[in-house]
This record gives sequence, C-alpha cells and structure tokens, in this order.
Amino acid sequence: MAKVELKKPIVEEISANIKDAQSVVLVDYRGLTVDEDTKLRKELRENNIKYKVYKNTFMNFAFKGTDFEGLAPYLEGPSAIAISTEDATAPARVLAKFAKTAQALEIKGGVVEGTVYDAKGIEQIAKVPSREELLSKMLGSLKSPISNFARVLNQIAEKGGAGECAPAEKAEEAAPAAEETPTE
Repeated sequence: MAKVELKKPIVEEISANIKDAQSVVLVDYRGLTVDEDTKLRKELRENNIKYKVYKNTFMNFAFKGTDFEGLAPYLEGPSAIAISTEDATAPARVLAKFAKTAQALEIKGGVVEGTVYDAKGIEQIAKVPSREELLSKMLGSLKSPISNFARVLNQIAEKGGAGECAPAEKAEEAAPAAEETPTE
C-alpha cells in the first residue's frame, strides 16, 4: 500500500470534522502532564468539542480550500485541534480557561465563524459568554420589569387597594348633581 493511500483516510477524517465546524482552535500541547491532558480532554468532551492530535501536514491538506486555510501559518511544532460544531466560542473559552491553570498549554490561533484569529484574538473571544449565558441574561432583563410590576400590584392588593377607592366615590357624588339639573 502506498503512503498516500494510508494518509488519505486521516485527511478525510479531519475534513469531515471541520466541514460543519463553527470554530477551530489550534494549540501546542507540549509539556502537559498525562493528568492535565486527561482533565482537558474530559472538559472539552463535556462541552461537545472534538479534540485530537494530528500531524500538521494532514491538517494542512484538510484545510486547503476551506475557511480554515488561514490556519496554515500556525501549523508549526506539535499541534492539537479543538473543533466545535455547536458553540462558536466554546473551544476558545474552555482552552483559555484551562491554559490559566496549565501553563504548558499554548493557544496558537483559530478560526471562529470564518474569521482567522491569532492567540490574542482567541483569548478575546474566550471572554464572550456562551449562548446559554447570553440568553439567560436577556430573559432576566425582559423578566425584571414584569416581576417588579407584579410585586407592586401585589403590594397594592395586600394594603387593601388604592386608597379605598376614595376618588371614585367623589366622582359618583358629582355625577348625580349633574343629572338633577332641570330640563324644563
């Protein structure tokens, strides 16, 4: 079997993984302990992020002609790839958080929704909250005025209404007086 035939399935595997990817982040994993690597892989799996170590040449072939072609300059030294098809900021967020505790992990660069970013750009993207966090903040903002209004109405009801309807009684007293005017 020729070497090209052996490499082709690996390149096709990478291509299939990045086909529907919203984001891809490349990292240098040199220096991670086995325990750290296990923790990182577990955390990435929990966030539905595919993480795998491939040869740079395989990744380079798979990236050609795609939005991820801009990652070619970052394919130097040992590289691992983190791929997310669901949350565009998840790989950057998880890897940046993990890199704070594991100094050996180095973010090289990445592509988020078709835009290539260097390591500093990926760190900025990592600060963007997840979709769920943003939705919950938005719902909290929408719910707050309604909750406050309901609390005010509840307090009015507990105190026995709005001043025992005194203004309404005065209006009724004034209305009969207007009706008693002679029409002769």
